[in-house]
Amino acid sequence: MDWRGFIDSEVFHWVVLPALIFSARVLDVSMGTLRIILIARGRRAIVPIIGFVEVFIWISVMSQLMARVDNPFYMVAYAAGFATGNYLGMVIENKLAIGKACIRMISGNDLLPLVNALRQAGFGVTVADGWGSKGPVKILYTIVRRKEIAMAVQIIHRFEPKAFYTVEDLRDAKEGVFLREARMEKSPNQLWLRKKEK
Repeated sequence: MDWRGFIDSEVFHWVVLPALIFSARVLDVSMGTLRIILIARGRRAIVPIIGFVEVFIWISVMSQLMARVDNPFYMVAYAAGFATGNYLGMVIENKLAIGKACIRMISGNDLLPLVNALRQAGFGVTVADGWGSKGPVKILYTIVRRKEIAMAVQIIHRFEPKAFYTVEDLRDAKEGVFLREARMEKSPNQLWLRKKEK
C-alpha cells in the first residue's frame, strides 16, 4: 500500500485524521477527568503517569491541529472529543467507584431494626441522638465503599421508605468496620475481642 499517497489523500484529511483527533481527544480528556477525581480522592500514586500520557496525547493532537487550522472538520473533531471525553471520564470513574462515602440518615422512628439489618449485612453503624424541627430524632451514620452505596441505601429503604438521608464523599476513612472485613468475622463480639487483643 502507498502510505504516502494515502496520507495525502482526501479520505485521510477529511475522514481519518478528524477521527484520530476525536479519538485522541476523548482519551486525553477522559484521563484528565479521571486524574482530577483521583487527586480529590487522595489516590496520588498513579496520577503522574496519567498526567504524562494525557499531556503527550494533547501535544500530539495540537501539533496536527495547528498545522492544518484551515480544515473545519479538525476543529469539530477536537471540540466533540473534548465534550465526549469529559462525559466518558465521569462514567469510568463512576464504574470504578473509588473511595468511601458517609451515609447519614435522620429519622424520628425506632431505628433498631434498620441498624440490626445493616450490621447483619456487614456495615458498621453508629447512632446518635439529635433534635429536629419536630422533636427528638435519631441520626444514623455508616461509612461505606462507594461500590456499596446502592446496597446500603436499598436496606435503608426497606425499613424507612421515606427516609431522609445524605451521601457524602470522604477523602479517606480508617479503622472502621467495612463490609469486606465484617464478612470475615463471625460476629460483632469476635470483632471487638480481636481489636481488644491487639
